[in-house]
Amino acid sequence: MRFVEQLPYETWEEDHVTITMADGVRLSARIWRPVASDLEPVPAVVETIPYRKNDLTSTRDAIHHPYLAGHGYACVRVDLRGTGESEGILPDEYLEQEQRDAEEVLAWVAAQPWCDGNTGMMGISWGAFAALQTAARRPESLKAIVIASFTDDRYADDMHYLGGAMLSDNLAEAGTMFAYATCPPDPAVVGERWREMWQERLEAARPWVLEWLRHPHRDAYWRHASLSEDYTRLRCPVLASSGWADGYSNAVTRLLAGADVPRKGLIGPWSHKLPHLGEPGPAIGYLQEVVAWWDHWLKGVDNGVMDGPMLRTWMQESVPPSTSYEERPGRWVGEPSWPSPRIKEVAYPLRGAAIVMADEEEAPRGRPRTVRSPLSVGQFAGKWASYNAPPDLPYDQREEDGGSLVFETAPLTERLEILGAPSVDLEVSASAPVAQVTARISDVDPDGRATRVTYGVLNLTHRESDEHPEPLEPGRRYRARITLNGVGQAFPPGHRIRLSLSTSYWPLVWPAPEPVLLTVHEEGAALTLPVRPPEEPDGLPEAPFGEPEGCRPPPVTRLTEPEQAWNVTRSLVDYHSALDIVKDRGLQRYEANGIEVGLRACERYASVADDFASLSGRSAWTMTFSRPGGWDVRVETSTVLTADAEEFRVDATLDGYEDGRRVFSRTWNETVPRNLA
Repeated sequence: MRFVEQLPYETWEEDHVTITMADGVRLSARIWRPVASDLEPVPAVVETIPYRKNDLTSTRDAIHHPYLAGHGYACVRVDLRGTGESEGILPDEYLEQEQRDAEEVLAWVAAQPWCDGNTGMMGISWGAFAALQTAARRPESLKAIVIASFTDDRYADDMHYLGGAMLSDNLAEAGTMFAYATCPPDPAVVGERWREMWQERLEAARPWVLEWLRHPHRDAYWRHASLSEDYTRLRCPVLASSGWADGYSNAVTRLLAGADVPRKGLIGPWSHKLPHLGEPGPAIGYLQEVVAWWDHWLKGVDNGVMDGPMLRTWMQESVPPSTSYEERPGRWVGEPSWPSPRIKEVAYPLRGAAIVMADEEEAPRGRPRTVRSPLSVGQFAGKWASYNAPPDLPYDQREEDGGSLVFETAPLTERLEILGAPSVDLEVSASAPVAQVTARISDVDPDGRATRVTYGVLNLTHRESDEHPEPLEPGRRYRARITLNGVGQAFPPGHRIRLSLSTSYWPLVWPAPEPVLLTVHEEGAALTLPVRPPEEPDGLPEAPFGEPEGCRPPPVTRLTEPEQAWNVTRSLVDYHSALDIVKDRGLQRYEANGIEVGLRACERYASVADDFASLSGRSAWTMTFSRPGGWDVRVETSTVLTADAEEFRVDATLDGYEDGRRVFSRTWNETVPRNLA
């Protein structure tokens, strides 16, 4: 990244500004704005997230907010109610209270003498959710939004219930927020009230996974704040981005297709990162794109920002399997609209173990094939959403394919590119009333290495409806369609395309209540690929983006070394298997305010042989905050999820420490019916 030292506007920063809500709760904000805005008001851009502006996001914030301020905008970064230095509590994600707070923040910002009354919202992940959800409420001052790594469907396209099957990130994210929602405010900012505020957070805490387990079907809980329920609610322009390695690879194209507002989409090869910090690379000059977007929609500049393709995306080239990549080879391509008229949905029949390509003679139908996957299938699946720390992309799929039903093309005679969401149509019967099937597409090179390109999962009880799932009748045949995650991928000549079907994909997906024998019948079985002509002209220049830019963040001193681990272990004595993940940032001192912060997160997903009752997941966090010679606090959380055929069990603990002395402790031991999950 190129750090820009000179910007068009001289700026200044306010570290802690309070914004009072209607109920008296005061939210804490950091504001960057042009010095000249005292006399010449400017538009404002708001970001609201729960991840602590005073320390944990301060480096990231300092790269883009001062940059935007230096281009003539007031940037307002707000800690959500109950987080950082904001008062109150945060009991769950995306609640009505959070969205009312966002509306009040926008109204407050628009009324400030340094703001000209026009506002935008931006963010990645939670911040993007907040911007999209607030925009759907149509606050008066909000004129446009910029969002990255987001979803418009909280139930089926977040870390909760993909295809009606529960993701293990349901536990991991709940563990993350169990820690973040119980961290103390900084006494240097809020003063002696910090203990009272912290105690309020600790007393109100609960493991959010309990609430998420109580809603295994699409209901009013998930429909709230899901724009996919009604796109007409969105009336402001949207610049939307994500990455193919992210868990949120589907929402950009879905928004382009569903919304009726000025909109642009951008999808790179990235994991869960902003595009100017994008990993795997190439990162791009995203902030220049954002400035141009705000200039047009908040300042009325006629700068051609809506010219060119509606969607710009990275067409990925073939790569060997790896759990991380510094760069993904490929090229930028553009589509004039979405769905694109240039992309054709091509169905390839499944016959025997073959995917029959268009130029091949279709073999006669064969006998049904069966699969009952061992629980070891999925240990090389990587994370639902790649965060690139530690390396968390899927590894070589050959071992996974050993426990799967595999279909494969002959070696390709010419290049094939796909852009969009593949799907698999199947006719299946199962041996149990609750069953799931995971479908994976891999790029198989001439040496046999298999790189997963995309995947999808379906809880077969949800084959007709996420709102009203129905158990299977064992032995009965059902039609089902599995929609895989969207992707842009090229398959070179000489490579094979492989489709793998498994009845479990643990620990990425929590398995069905019991082992299932799945029978796949050939009638109507097909893999449908969104085929893009490789040489189709798209009007994009060879280098459509500038170099990544941003402002230089304040220094951070590393006091202890970080630790990263991603270990798969198996015992051939007692058949115990486990995936252990460690994400430890080490102890860091933020030199701008002297606060020292440590963060260590450990996840463990374990099972014994093919005993479905032995499954367990654990998310444990330790977060420390201190200043030399004074303040020293620590939060420790642990959430353990287990299950039998009938119910889930959550065992959780929360402990708070001050100066090494435990000042708070609580445990939870609760069960939740599985209800076809």
